[in-house]
Amino acid sequence: MWIRLRQIALVCEDLLTTSLDIGLVLGLEPCFTDPGVKIFGLKNLLWPIGSQFLEVVTPIEPGTAGDRYRQRRNGDTGYMVITEVDDIARRRERADELGIRIAFNLTDLDASSGFRHDGVQLHPADTGGALLEMDQMIIGDGPEGSDGHGENAVGGPWYPAGKNWKPYVRTDQVSAIVAAELQTPEPNRLADRWGAMTELPVQDDGSGRFSIEFENAIIRFVPAVDGRGEGLGAIDVTTVDRDAVLSAARSRGCYLNDHQVTIGGLRINLM
Repeated sequence: MWIRLRQIALVCEDLLTTSLDIGLVLGLEPCFTDPGVKIFGLKNLLWPIGSQFLEVVTPIEPGTAGDRYRQRRNGDTGYMVITEVDDIARRRERADELGIRIAFNLTDLDASSGFRHDGVQLHPADTGGALLEMDQMIIGDGPEGSDGHGENAVGGPWYPAGKNWKPYVRTDQVSAIVAAELQTPEPNRLADRWGAMTELPVQDDGSGRFSIEFENAIIRFVPAVDGRGEGLGAIDVTTVDRDAVLSAARSRGCYLNDHQVTIGGLRINLM
């Protein structure tokens, strides 16, 4: 049973400005706009980072969940931690065991390819920290399907990014998302909650920072010290060309220091 960090979503007011920041500062190329997010009152755009994705959503209707979350966080912000799992049935069962509500069931079928996307968005009021989504990609027409790439293959199909995202991968400046940081007044409490949801052990570094380890990334739980309260505050990225990232960040007004930039209200740590 495994879980991987596959996508991070931001919610912002100005999709164009944020898109330019992502493209220039991180050196990424957009790959897909998902018309399906309109049912949530949103529009979006996705960029591949290696075999993971950065997504930006913008409310197009007032009063949507994304719009309310952005207002609670006092502006543009990290919004969703989106994972890939190999056992969505067990993840639903675990949520039920913990009394965590499912905010939305995601099930899509591409009849031409037999590609099925089965997943859940868990209610953020029950999870805390950020909206957690778990998705399983299933290819094949058997009763359980097959991932088509071997049980533990990395970088396989990812329905939320469409069927043709690989030609848009650019890794000249950054190449992977290796951590997500959730900030909260009670890091130990939030870490225990996410550990229970993901059925993973919680690590304590002894300095008020806790973490759980996915197959390809770390989820950190740290004290909220920026006045914005609980939420998805930062990610870590593997940096290929730090000078290019920092130069573009300075020109775009995204520079924080030589190890950190900010885009769409999200701190990005350059590893």
